[in-house]
Amino acid sequence: MLVSRILLVDDEKQIHRFLGPALDAAGYTTEHAASGAEGLRLAAAHAPALVLLDLGLPDLDGQEVLRRLRGFSPVPVIVLSARDRDEEKVRALDEGADDFVEKPFSVSELLARIRAALRRSGDAQDTAPPPLLRVGAVEIDVAAHRVMVDGMPAGLSPREFALLALLARHAGRVMTHRQILVALWGPAHAEDTQYLRVYIGQLRQKLGPDGPRLITTEPGIGYRLEATAP
Repeated sequence: MLVSRILLVDDEKQIHRFLGPALDAAGYTTEHAASGAEGLRLAAAHAPALVLLDLGLPDLDGQEVLRRLRGFSPVPVIVLSARDRDEEKVRALDEGADDFVEKPFSVSELLARIRAALRRSGDAQDTAPPPLLRVGAVEIDVAAHRVMVDGMPAGLSPREFALLALLARHAGRVMTHRQILVALWGPAHAEDTQYLRVYIGQLRQKLGPDGPRLITTEPGIGYRLEATAP
């Protein structure tokens, strides 16, 4: 069985002390870096399966590390941040982060985020149709262009289905308002967050009682499809 290598880039020694053994116990091989430069060197040399990246590093800002990393690698990146400003989170996601977890965090939540990011990374390399996604009474089959609620068609408009399909392709990952708007409506609508909010509301309503649980809001940032494969 192939063991995934995870690179932890953080200057806090206590993070390495408690997170390293937890990752090892979960079956991952962990590499450690205490600075941005060291993290970039290890990422380039060893091609990890996933990077856990702190934003507050001593030599390079984590946003700059992320930007440089994206210059040579598509590796999934989960940002670990004590910065609670929405602007920082949005910038990290727009720079190419796959997800973020605020400090302090629970190990179980982080491990779930890691599993989801690694699944998405594997799916991106697979040409097979995406799996069936299901939350409660809602069933989404993107490949078949079908959405069912309690066994009945959801009756989505083409635009609503396109929005749901976009979120489904990134299930478990936060998508910023800008990312969604540009992908579906083009750069001219990158700031039309109210327009997007209306469509999200309509979509949740058509998905029934599970709609708000299926599509969750990251206030000031964007939306996440909380879907799990059966």
